[in-house]
Amino acid sequence: MLCVNKYKKDYIDECRARMESLATAARAEKRALNSAVDAFEPLFFNNLSLVLDNYFVHRSRTMEGKDGNPLDEFRMICTLLLQNQGVMCTDKTNNTTIKYNPEKSVLKLQVEAPIKLSESDFLRLFRAFFAGIESKFGERKGWAGRQGAGANNP
Repeated sequence: MLCVNKYKKDYIDECRARMESLATAARAEKRALNSAVDAFEPLFFNNLSLVLDNYFVHRSRTMEGKDGNPLDEFRMICTLLLQNQGVMCTDKTNNTTIKYNPEKSVLKLQVEAPIKLSESDFLRLFRAFFAGIESKFGERKGWAGRQGAGANNP
């Protein structure tokens, strides 16, 4: 193939304009995708929380405690996603029993704030949730407690 030693100004200008146009389109698409991701993220992670809650739906509230621990916070968030249009408030099912304190909570959600979990919110919450499940409901060596059988506890 022969090499090119010179390009016409029109050709250079046309290539430059094409690249500018593609870069502009890419920026616009990135903004549109970011907007779509921003809208999708809370829907996905809010619903993923409901799925996770269902894995342990029969956990004992007595063992869980009512001191505003991460298990309480998780239960409240899931209840409010289903029963309060995803707005944080005191526990709708037992609003006098769980002592929710936003400053001591995992997500620091204030009462009346919309529940819109981001990926990082979900990761912090689910890690705290599993730490609570393991410490309060996890099997211990030599443990002879009642396990129960079924879909949620094979």
